[in-house]
Amino acid sequence: MKRILVYVLLSLSLLAIAALGYWLFKQRKLTEFSQTPFGNEQPKSVLIQRGTGPRALARLLYEAEVIQEASLFYEWVRREGVASQLKAGEYEFVGPLTPAQITQQIINNQVKTYRFTIPEGLRMDEVAPIMAAAGLGWSSQKLQELLNSASFANKLGVPAHTLEGFLFPDTYFFSRNTTEEAALKKMVDASLAAYAAAPKNPNNPLNLLEAMTLASIIEKETGAPEERPRISCVFHNRLRLNMLLQTDPTVLYAKMLRLGHFENSITREDLRSPHPYNTYTTKGLPPGPIASGGKAAIEAALMPLECKELYFVSRNDGTHVFCENLQCHEKAVDKWQRQFHKKKKSTR
Repeated sequence: MKRILVYVLLSLSLLAIAALGYWLFKQRKLTEFSQTPFGNEQPKSVLIQRGTGPRALARLLYEAEVIQEASLFYEWVRREGVASQLKAGEYEFVGPLTPAQITQQIINNQVKTYRFTIPEGLRMDEVAPIMAAAGLGWSSQKLQELLNSASFANKLGVPAHTLEGFLFPDTYFFSRNTTEEAALKKMVDASLAAYAAAPKNPNNPLNLLEAMTLASIIEKETGAPEERPRISCVFHNRLRLNMLLQTDPTVLYAKMLRLGHFENSITREDLRSPHPYNTYTTKGLPPGPIASGGKAAIEAALMPLECKELYFVSRNDGTHVFCENLQCHEKAVDKWQRQFHKKKKSTR
C-alpha cells in the first residue's frame, strides 16, 4: 500500500513538473511570438468593427497576412489582459511588425487616415468632388446639401446661407469614421481661426463676412502672393469712394448662379447683366464670398497696403500694372490687353 502511494505521489509530481514545463514553454513561445516581426512593406488594411472580440480579431489579422499565427495572437492578447483596450476602426499595417507593435497600434487607436488637399481659390462646388473622391465613403449628395444648408452654416458660426468661402484651403487628414459634418466643421473652424489670427487694421471697417468675401476676390484676382495687399488696397480705395469694384471673378460667379453651371468666359452681356454678385452693375462687395481665400488673402483683406491706386490690369503673366487714374489705366489696358492679344493673334 505504501509502495502504491509512493508511485501515485511520484506520478503526480511528474505530471506537475510536466505541466509546469509545458506552461513555461508556452509562455516563452508566446513572448517570442509577440516580439518577432512578421510581414513585408506592402500596406495592409484591416477594418475592425465594433464588438469584434480577440479571437475574431486574430482571424482578421491572420487573413490579412498581418500576423503569422491566429491562435498564438489570441492567446497572447488574453495573457496580456488587453482585450478590453482594443479599439474599433480601420488600421493600416506596414511590416515587418511584431504582434506587440500591432496590438499597441490598435490600443492607441492609430487608425488609417485619408489625405486630400484643397487649393486656394476653389468654389465649394469644386471642393465637394475632391472630398467625395478621398476614399472616406462620403456622399457627394450629402456634401452638397450641407454646403448649401443655411442652418448648418449658422450652426458652424458662418454668417451666410452657404459655406462658400469658409472651406479653408489646406491639406487634411481624416479617418474613415469621420462624418461629412465633422470634416466640414474642421475646415470651417480653420477658416474662422485664420480670420481671428490675422492682423487687423483698426481703420478697416470690414466684418467677418465682408472680409472673407474680399479675401475670396483677392484670391481669384492674382496668383502673385506679393500683390495681394496691393490688390486689397485698390478694392478698399474703390469701396471708400463708392466706386464699382468691377472685378471679373465676380461676373463669372454671377454668371454661374444665373446659368446653374460654371463657364470660364465673359461676354458684354455678362458684364451688363444686373446681379448682386456682378460688381460691374452693383456697388459694394457681393453678398458673400465667391471662393475660398487662403491665409495670405485673408490677411491682405484685413491689412491692405497703403496706396492711392484705383485700377489694375493684368500683364498676362499673373502680375498686374497698377494705376492711380483712369488715363494711366487706359494706357495699360491698351498695352497689356488690346496690343498684347493683337500681337499674340498675329503670331499664330
